[in-house]
Amino acid sequence: MPRLHTNEEVMENAQKICEIVKGTKMGLPGMDLIVFPEYSTMGIMYDRQEMFDTASKIPGPLTDLFGKACKEAGVWGVFSLTGEQHEDHPNKNPYNTLVLINDEGEIVQKYRKLLPWTPIEGWTPGNLGTSVVDGPKGMKTSMIICDDGNYPEIWRDCAMRGAELVVRPQGYMYPAKEQQVLVSKTMAWCNQVYVAVANASGFDGVYTYFGHSAIIGSDGRTLGECGTEDNGIQYAQLSLSGIRDARANDQSQNQLFKLTHRGYTGVYANGDGEKGVAECPFEFYNTWVTNPLEAQRMAEKVTRKTIGVKCCPVAGIPPPSEEETQEEDLAELTHELNLQ
Repeated sequence: MPRLHTNEEVMENAQKICEIVKGTKMGLPGMDLIVFPEYSTMGIMYDRQEMFDTASKIPGPLTDLFGKACKEAGVWGVFSLTGEQHEDHPNKNPYNTLVLINDEGEIVQKYRKLLPWTPIEGWTPGNLGTSVVDGPKGMKTSMIICDDGNYPEIWRDCAMRGAELVVRPQGYMYPAKEQQVLVSKTMAWCNQVYVAVANASGFDGVYTYFGHSAIIGSDGRTLGECGTEDNGIQYAQLSLSGIRDARANDQSQNQLFKLTHRGYTGVYANGDGEKGVAECPFEFYNTWVTNPLEAQRMAEKVTRKTIGVKCCPVAGIPPPSEEETQEEDLAELTHELNLQ
């Protein structure tokens, strides 16, 4: 994980990334796609002014460098830009963005982090949603970033839109190593997708990053995994025919089909058709779609009503008011009394 402060330092680091692209392709000539971790290009700009000063345009000088390297090496690449200038730059915070660049040096996909790691990350939440593009050799590819992956909804959205490979660059630190290794493996299994995780390693003066970049099969089994070393590289082969055959012919392990054809065995036996039940049975998701503010209130009912918490102030986040604190204390006391 680099710790950088100026545009000059960022460009110098980007040149190093380009050399890694070309060197890795030399050592692994069959490689179709290389993925770099979140924050690998610019590091985390803990200083707000530095974050704005180094925010990049897309396309721009950084993507031009990466595109040239990909074209020279004949390889696709996923690169992190933290951040991308907001449309209203410098009045609004930047986006945390990934680009997928093909082996001709062209940007074929851009993704903005939908779920920044609040309260620490101040990125503007992404406004592009998820997307699927034809990646290397036609593999349907989606991208998500780090904390995005803690929400099962984003994986399912990518998979249901056709993704066969979900790329997840991370800047994840201890103590979340065990959890994050499990999350990506579980989501691969639940969504019948290949997963490529590229995680940061090392210490940037604030956090220690645990590495463990990995390539995971669509059955949730690991195909290759790094340790905690800096600049670790793993490599695996992904099968287009294999994942497409599994999705077409798997039965009891076909979560994508079964979700929207609920209970089809019993429905067919009852003489009620061959498609199972299509309607969504989940109250929260129906509410979220039809009444987002009510869904927000549902979440607040089981968590809290304010973005700040009294016991752990965070810079840039307003603390709860005295009235809100008293309401929370009363709710906590009532809960404790109900348990006695």
